[in-house]
Amino acid sequence: MTDDRVTGRAFLTDLTARQLLAGYARGDFTPVDAVRAVLDRIETVQPLVNAFVRTDAEEALARAEASAARWRAEEPRGLLDGVPVSVKDVFLQRGGPTLRGSLAVRSRGPWDVDAPAVARLREHGAVFVGRTTTPEFDWKGVTDSPLTGVTRNPYDLSRTSGGSSGGSAAAVALGAAPLSIGTDGGGSVRIPASFCGVFGFKPTYGRVPLHPASPFGSLVHAGPLARDAADAALLMDVISGADARDWSALPPAPGLRGALAAGADGVKGLRVAYSPSFGGQVAVRPAVASAVRRAVGRLAELGAYVEEADPDITDPVGAFHTLWFSGAARLLQPFGPERRALLDPGLREIGAAGERCSAVDYLAAVDVRAELGRRLGRFHATYDLLVTPTLPITAFEAGRETPRGSGARRWTGWTPFTYPFNMTRQPAATVPCGVDGDGLPIGVQLVAARHQDALVMRAAHALYESGAARIPAPYEPGAAPGGS
Repeated sequence: MTDDRVTGRAFLTDLTARQLLAGYARGDFTPVDAVRAVLDRIETVQPLVNAFVRTDAEEALARAEASAARWRAEEPRGLLDGVPVSVKDVFLQRGGPTLRGSLAVRSRGPWDVDAPAVARLREHGAVFVGRTTTPEFDWKGVTDSPLTGVTRNPYDLSRTSGGSSGGSAAAVALGAAPLSIGTDGGGSVRIPASFCGVFGFKPTYGRVPLHPASPFGSLVHAGPLARDAADAALLMDVISGADARDWSALPPAPGLRGALAAGADGVKGLRVAYSPSFGGQVAVRPAVASAVRRAVGRLAELGAYVEEADPDITDPVGAFHTLWFSGAARLLQPFGPERRALLDPGLREIGAAGERCSAVDYLAAVDVRAELGRRLGRFHATYDLLVTPTLPITAFEAGRETPRGSGARRWTGWTPFTYPFNMTRQPAATVPCGVDGDGLPIGVQLVAARHQDALVMRAAHALYESGAARIPAPYEPGAAPGGS
């Protein structure tokens, strides 16, 4: 059960990372208390949502004990000392296998290398409580895999958590650690964050170093999932530290925490373009459209200059597929027939499609990407922020790549607002802004020009500070709606 020791306001598993750190500093509770509460929470929710590949309670408690000793000595290490954090099972983490949702990955070691973001977390004293689920090699926008099965939505167990960072989003929503790190190649942080009612941020490409490089190239960004924008800014200030292994990484930027100091006034004077449907190109469900419009209205109330305006783009899905499927082909190139037989059939399909793409096809897709980036660059010369729905729908049936009856062939058919900004490498975030008639979360997406990560975080933080990002909590274990 959830730890029933309280700070006077909330259970330990309900606290943000910032609240945990403040409690450690005051001596109200210790990292051991917090980590035990989170491990108990994981034990309770894991059979229901299947958000974790594995946990290591012994190691987590050992790290928590060491952190508690540092706090007692008033010598905490870094920005996250003692904070429970989960890690998507695509990041290398020394001490255990990184299986990437696949039966085809050999688990034998040695596993003695940390990915850059994991290394920075370790340096800042974070406590790793578990590895979260992913579709096989991150290939799709929902989270199910041959290795771990289906990850479910905290708001309705019959629905998907989204993906590919679905385990991370579900874990954060349920209090199974306040912070997680995920990857986003076409929406894979923002999609599950929107479906699960948490905050997700895809920074400018290169802001968070990656190693090894993704087979999907510069489409893939690493970023945080958190309870709110302020916690995500704290996590970003840790994981965006330099790492020489990523030749495409950006130089360290000024801390994002300082960008949030203006609170709800952070959007005053910003020029905001509201695009409800990309100029009628996307059919958006009425409940989603209404919730997003209310969030946009709140930005205007907070002092932003808002007008309805659409970027000059057409759906780049064909070019995205060429880039994405080619990456899948490269990923699977070393796999022989026996290992390929173990793969998700959908991953085999897109890998085969990628094998049929020529170098000329690939370069033509690169040209589309460059033109898209040019058009969005010009758009942001006029507007500081672009606001859209994160997704045109809410969470659908678990275990499916696409909603039943949608006619969509691939996951890109229902994610038209997310993958374009992976092609342009822009920062983008999703903020919960309401629920639909079934009680399922809705997200609003905030996008800025490349390198303007602070603008996105300021606007997101303003929505949280104003109360616009408050939505009902997911179910309590034992009283869950939906199927099991």
